[in-house]
Amino acid sequence: MTDPSRLTLPAPAKLNRLLHITGRRDDGYHLLQTLFQFLDHGDTLTFRESSDERLELDSPLAEMADDDNLVLRAARRLQQRSGTSCGARIRLHKTLPMGGGLGGGSSDAATTLHGLNRLWRLGLRTPELAEIGLELGADVPVFVHGHAAWAEGIGEQLTRVELDTPWFLVIHPGVNVSTPTVFKDPELTRDTPPITITRALQGGASGWRNDCEATVRRLYPAVDAALDWLGSRAPTMLTGTGACVFARLESQAEAASLARELPVAWQAFVARGVNRSPLQDALDR
Repeated sequence: MTDPSRLTLPAPAKLNRLLHITGRRDDGYHLLQTLFQFLDHGDTLTFRESSDERLELDSPLAEMADDDNLVLRAARRLQQRSGTSCGARIRLHKTLPMGGGLGGGSSDAATTLHGLNRLWRLGLRTPELAEIGLELGADVPVFVHGHAAWAEGIGEQLTRVELDTPWFLVIHPGVNVSTPTVFKDPELTRDTPPITITRALQGGASGWRNDCEATVRRLYPAVDAALDWLGSRAPTMLTGTGACVFARLESQAEAASLARELPVAWQAFVARGVNRSPLQDALDR
């Protein structure tokens, strides 16, 4: 029998299958155009309702300062916004690497908002949760809405899209890329002309690129090496600001075969691209 006081949900990874930087606002935030797609691979969170309003987190990141922990920040923001007196014990099973460009922290925050909204029976709608999520980070709303999207602005203006759903080999070359460092770099491309969503989709994956890639290659030799190794075998791109790189492949078997050739210093996983988030599938079950 299902325990109504306990809920386990996925927090899937994302890929940026295209990432253009079109400008910079006066407040320092960069203006982007990007295509977000989910993977059927990610972290897992378990929520258990507590008898008081305390929030407790059990995870490999428990030593992280509370102000930097997006799971606890999301839970507290939801408590404050809803006025609930409920609390929870949260267990985070961390699979996605930090600083990998896979959106792990943002995805964990979105799953926390959905999970506690369900566990605490708050009844908040998805747009309300996305609004809370935006206060935590520009990537959080796409995980809350749970569908592949064309994003503009600082990444918060979302339009649902349907992308192809190939298999991917995703490599983490063992370094943690600092997003602020990449975005502060004076040589970062910041003047790509904006394009329409129609043009982006008509161009297809063969024409997609990541404007952060040249900067990350220069600053992080391990990422440069991973891009060269994988790019010599299949169409390859950096996701987000890195450090993960991914290759688009036609089958799971092809991706798994390539993974077996991987240099021992790197980690990798095989996953399929999906347009509907595994979180949404889990919430509907």
